Amino acid sequence: MLLLRAGSRAALSGAGGAPAALRRSPLDALHRELGGRMVPFAGWSLPLHYEHGHLRSHLHTRRRCSLFDVSHMPQTRVHGRDRVRFVESLVVGDIAELRPGQGTLTLLTNEKGGIIDDLIVTNTLEDYLYIVSNAGCADKDLAIMKGRAAELQAAGCDIHLEVLDNALLALQGPSTAQVLQAGLSDDLAKLSFMNSITTTVFGVPGCRVTRCGYTGEDGVEISVPAGRAVELAKQLLDIPEVWPAGLAARDSLRLEAGLCLYGNDIDETTTPVEAGLLWTLGKRRRVAMDFPGATIIMAQVKEKPKRKRVGLTSVGPPIRPHTAILGPEGTPVGTVTSGCPSPSLGKNIAMGYVETAHSRAGTTLAVEVRKKQHPALVTKMPFVPTQYYMAK
Repeated sequence: MLLLRAGSRAALSGAGGAPAALRRSPLDALHRELGGRMVPFAGWSLPLHYEHGHLRSHLHTRRRCSLFDVSHMPQTRVHGRDRVRFVESLVVGDIAELRPGQGTLTLLTNEKGGIIDDLIVTNTLEDYLYIVSNAGCADKDLAIMKGRAAELQAAGCDIHLEVLDNALLALQGPSTAQVLQAGLSDDLAKLSFMNSITTTVFGVPGCRVTRCGYTGEDGVEISVPAGRAVELAKQLLDIPEVWPAGLAARDSLRLEAGLCLYGNDIDETTTPVEAGLLWTLGKRRRVAMDFPGATIIMAQVKEKPKRKRVGLTSVGPPIRPHTAILGPEGTPVGTVTSGCPSPSLGKNIAMGYVETAHSRAGTTLAVEVRKKQHPALVTKMPFVPTQYYMAK
């Protein structure tokens, strides 16, 4: 069974049931009714897996589609004429260039170039920016946004933050469009990856449908009013093609897709350059160097960082986080940050940071598992080809 850590680096416990202090999704009772094994994650009680288990759930998502409850992820709207200026003062991306309805993955950085969080920012058709962030970073993100908003408001800027209490559902897999189109009047064939619309979904109005996800497959995330979330989830799960899926499958799917988990693979000690996320830096922003940590980040772009995030494959025992990565001489050259047996490939996969001299794809290294060395190969990511949908 795969275990993962939240942004706080707190490990999932395997205990059934959850302490009363944990927050509960609007779908909590439905998860339990469906046999979900509930565990603590990022301050929430969420399903780790269901009765069909992690392996079958993972493969079903790759072959058909699954429904994930990601309501723990904070959703925020930024209103006001200075909303773009506000967000660009916090992140590395070119938000001003986003077309109406288009979104992007971007990074909230600190003055040392470290990654405070990774966010999806969408320029909606309704004249506000819509931000989805990580649950483990919710408190610090909101404090940073409120603080910056207050600074700009004091300077006469027009900015207003609205924290939503909507549920968030992720429908992921190659059958997503077929399943969802039956409940939409909008044509999904016109909705490209990282684009978003507000629409009615299976009779539930006021839903934001964004073509994105965390599995590498075609899929959508649906922001739905909390009071209608169970109704919508049940309608989707009544379709035989759709299975419920939990945190375990979500983690192994994202690792096969080469996607980072905040708190494991990126955090405030890693920079976008080290993490291989240089593509998130907007070209205009690189020239202007007007984002937090720009001096450090752009110096790494020119001089190359001392370490880089890489993919690894191996045979033998599974590679887990904190596993030492060894160079040809048997000396440590890095550390694994995420790892698991790949259900799709039938071999071990991992990602971690190694000294730049050992980061080229095809380099033979070793990993130390249970005090024994096992060969590992630096491998290009994603490990499984992504299937993101681009409208013609």
